[in-house]
Amino acid sequence: MKLKTILIIVFLIAAGTSANAQWKNEKANKDTRIWRYDIECEGIAKLGSKLVKVWSYSKNPKHAISHAMKNAVHGIIFKGYAGGGQGCTSFSPLVKNAETEGKFKEFFDAFFADGGEYLKYVSAATDGNIAPGDRLKISKREYKIGAIVNVQVDQLRKRLESKEIIRSLTSGF
Repeated sequence: MKLKTILIIVFLIAAGTSANAQWKNEKANKDTRIWRYDIECEGIAKLGSKLVKVWSYSKNPKHAISHAMKNAVHGIIFKGYAGGGQGCTSFSPLVKNAETEGKFKEFFDAFFADGGEYLKYVSAATDGNIAPGDRLKISKREYKIGAIVNVQVDQLRKRLESKEIIRSLTSGF
């Protein structure tokens, strides 16, 4: 009888932990779903990559940090950035047409899903710690968190070309 009770308790705890983790993940996605972020050049990166700082907004700083890589890839694809500091030049987004995201909604929903394909094209450029000046409380309920990431732009471009979302650089005008 005791073993059965213990097994039931362990099962309930495990189910509760899983549900809580899923709820937190959904809340993080809700915080960042509207693609509210700023992106800027951070410096010189390896050939074919861009080193960027992404400022993500969220009610919970942990959510902003976890979505910085997703926001960086989204920024490279749809936003681009102006020139900035040392070695930085302006970068136009890979997708020039604003309607493209809606046209390929199914692809981008899967691409940017949690654990999605976007992770193949981005990596943290630091040890994961946020510098004190990159954690700003901008209101009673919201933070602006800066994280530096490296985006493999050339590989990302090839992927979007293979899905015919963008035209290749050699396709002409």
